[in-house]
Amino acid sequence: MDEKKSKVLIIGATGNLGYHLAQFSLKFSHPTFVLVRDSAPNDPVKAQKLQSLSNCGATLIKGSLEDEKSLVGAVKQVEVVICSIPSKHVLEQMVLVRVIKEAGCIKRFIPSEFGADPDRIQISDMDYNFYLRKAEIRRLVEAEGIPYTYICCNFFTSYLLPSLVQPGLKTPPRDKIRVFGDGNVKAVFVKEQDVAAFTICSMDDPRTLNKVLYLRPPGNVYSMNELVEIWESKIGKKLEKIYVPEDELLMKIKETPYPDNMQMIFIYSAFVKGDHTYFDIDSHSGAEGTQLYPNVKYATISEFLETLL
Repeated sequence: MDEKKSKVLIIGATGNLGYHLAQFSLKFSHPTFVLVRDSAPNDPVKAQKLQSLSNCGATLIKGSLEDEKSLVGAVKQVEVVICSIPSKHVLEQMVLVRVIKEAGCIKRFIPSEFGADPDRIQISDMDYNFYLRKAEIRRLVEAEGIPYTYICCNFFTSYLLPSLVQPGLKTPPRDKIRVFGDGNVKAVFVKEQDVAAFTICSMDDPRTLNKVLYLRPPGNVYSMNELVEIWESKIGKKLEKIYVPEDELLMKIKETPYPDNMQMIFIYSAFVKGDHTYFDIDSHSGAEGTQLYPNVKYATISEFLETLL
């Protein structure tokens, strides 16, 4: 007999990842509630997503992170809260944390992270507080004693990979390619749908309680040199590699105004500093998703690159 599935509230369900989170929550038979702002039905794309979720059995609840009363009403109906909002808005979760604390019924909170581990990155002096804001929410959650899981999936495949990590390009190059650093530092890419599946698997799992769930799926952890090699084998042609040393990349970041330099900052973080992979996962504070959930099927980088041909 399957144990009772937790009721879950998803905040940000019309976003790219949020929509997949809601879909997988429903697919895995969780009673699924979706917070909907008043303005969402006016946007045809969002309206269509909400209609589709509603047709699949999701309960739509009017409310937003700015409306504390609506949050209280929504949170009191569920046991798990998952937040998936744009990074620039992460501090707006402060009200949500307070509401969760006061409601007292939440068994697990998954705040809006879904990137590199903000407590492990080595670029905190140059990322315009991108990761500091996420770390700030972590400290608040921990101080309030709210049960949590943090999801660190590193990069989505939709970010940087469609150009084979070439800022300014929309598709992978077929002649010359810039390789940052020495090209041997490994980074991680995971498809949004797969991040959502691992997230939903983790939310009722005692093994992920008060831990970080890292995603480092075999077949999705590669260096730039390896990415180039995979791409070359697919197009049947060698590319001319132009190596961009660390100091040159740092200079380019400095010369480029914010926010246009963020892509290069993330490249520096992942492919030069190794922020996705430089540390071993500590079993006291973390776990790796594909080891906990070997049955979750996920798209590999090679399969993703196949779609770009």
